[in-house]
Amino acid sequence: MAFVALSVMAVSCSNDEIMADTQPQAHSGTSKEVSKTKTYKVRFGLIALDGTKMLSGNHDVGSFLAENTVTGEVYDTYYSGGFQTLPGYYEGIPAGTYTFSAMQGQGGWTGYGSVTGTISDAQVDADGYVTVYIPVTWAE
Repeated sequence: MAFVALSVMAVSCSNDEIMADTQPQAHSGTSKEVSKTKTYKVRFGLIALDGTKMLSGNHDVGSFLAENTVTGEVYDTYYSGGFQTLPGYYEGIPAGTYTFSAMQGQGGWTGYGSVTGTISDAQVDADGYVTVYIPVTWAE
């Protein structure tokens, strides 16, 4: 019985590692499925209240989020609750349509909206990233 419990625990841990890893691994049926799915590197920036696109500086952002509009799966950069340096990055998001947003940071001095867009080969820039700008909706 203990062996079965240990086996189940080992399988669940390896699945978590595969989901977090952007490199396909071919040692299980699940990872073979993952290796067939192309993933993309996403770079997050902000759009200031005046419409200026920002990819640098420190900002009151807790985390950047990408929620798949079909599956509901959420990809979260989760850097922490405080100020973040732009750009934010997430590697390993599968192609699809997502709602992108940002969580308010620890200071609570800035609010963010969301944008919906598609991640695919067509959006990859010269640097190899899909760049997404999250709008700032209010700031103190």
